[in-house]
Amino acid sequence: MGKYFGTDGVRGVANTELTPELAFKLGRIGGYVLTKDKENPKVLIGRDTRISGEMLEGALVAGLLSIGVEVMRLGVISTPGVAFLTKAVSASAGVMISASHNPVADNGIKFFGPDGFKLLDEQEKEIETLLDQEDALPRPTGADLGQANDYFEGAQKYLQFLKQTVDEDFTGIHIALDCANGAASSLAPHLFADLEADISTMGTSPNGKNINDGVGSTHPEALAAFVNAKNADIGLAFDGDADRLIAVDEKGNIVDGDKILYICAKYMKEKGLLKQQTLVTTVMSNLGLYKALEALQIDTKQTAVGDRYVMEEMRKGGYNLGGEQSGHIIFLDHITTGDGMLSALQLVNIMKQTGKKLSELAEEWETFPQTLVNIRVTDKHAVTDNEKVAAVIKEVEQEMNGEGRVLVRPSGTEPLVRIMVEAKTEELCDAFVNKIADVVKAELGQE
Repeated sequence: MGKYFGTDGVRGVANTELTPELAFKLGRIGGYVLTKDKENPKVLIGRDTRISGEMLEGALVAGLLSIGVEVMRLGVISTPGVAFLTKAVSASAGVMISASHNPVADNGIKFFGPDGFKLLDEQEKEIETLLDQEDALPRPTGADLGQANDYFEGAQKYLQFLKQTVDEDFTGIHIALDCANGAASSLAPHLFADLEADISTMGTSPNGKNINDGVGSTHPEALAAFVNAKNADIGLAFDGDADRLIAVDEKGNIVDGDKILYICAKYMKEKGLLKQQTLVTTVMSNLGLYKALEALQIDTKQTAVGDRYVMEEMRKGGYNLGGEQSGHIIFLDHITTGDGMLSALQLVNIMKQTGKKLSELAEEWETFPQTLVNIRVTDKHAVTDNEKVAAVIKEVEQEMNGEGRVLVRPSGTEPLVRIMVEAKTEELCDAFVNKIADVVKAELGQE
């Protein structure tokens, strides 16, 4: 990670850390770096529903226009929608304004190249270098300035693409949708209604301030109650920019990204669609997943946490399915990034094709008890070389005696240290994670 770019773009509290001034500079410099060799360059911009989106969009657009770039505004749309459309309309780059699952005060800016993939490390470094220098970039005038236009029909083009990834409609399936009051609020209901599903919705009334507020993929318990109340066959929860999916079965049980990955990997292997019989995961995936995949003779590749690292491994190894426990799932045969709505379509399609309920598909392996806590700290990176933290981790691992694992890491997007423990029982998980958390708080915690 660089000075400005984290694992998923440039993020911060809108108007104090991620200011309009910074957004303007990102527009100028990002536009220059990504389009300097292009003739008549155009850049797509999308945003989620948070209140700061229009402010940052205006600044970004101004920066891009000042460098002579044509801007196509997509309005409210999902992150994968921007990635897909950037490639589909042969744009020079795409930009998404979103902080994904983060609270409403945060926002972020992430770039996509003309191929629909997130930027290379070298491109981000070039942008960061220019951000810290005096602005000496070209300043076209008159007819050479950029122009901005709305491209709201892009959303329909994206939805049409999604529908073409499944062969049948979803007649007879009652789907409960939780759109997190975010980017999927309009898109997902239209998508599943067009596929003839019976739908019930929640989290579809964004007001700029309620994105991810007690709803969405980070609060699946709300959807679980909704599924039970509506007697739905499945619940689908997206995050603020709709690149994640967490599901709920017909009994109200939460089906996380690991479970969804297992269901998809097994089905794709049976259909001869899983390339190299391999699933790419991160180090956060549950031990139970690996044991279940081993029984199916499906190989796994592990990466650091972050969907960009999953994608890097998939592209390097020629794999077509990968993802994270948090719900980022990548179907590389279809799209260049994690896509919650695409993942939802594939999951419901498997239910349709197999005739099985989601609970049946998800119960084929047992999850090892896992506890995850987040500690807000003054310097998240200091955890990697703190001697006392290292000592308590070693002590816990010795107590586990091979019957579990510990992962302590800085968050890629927030000032947090994340502590994950898997053990034989929930009681042991809680005891071990609290033991480590106490040391992290004492050494690094905010006052």
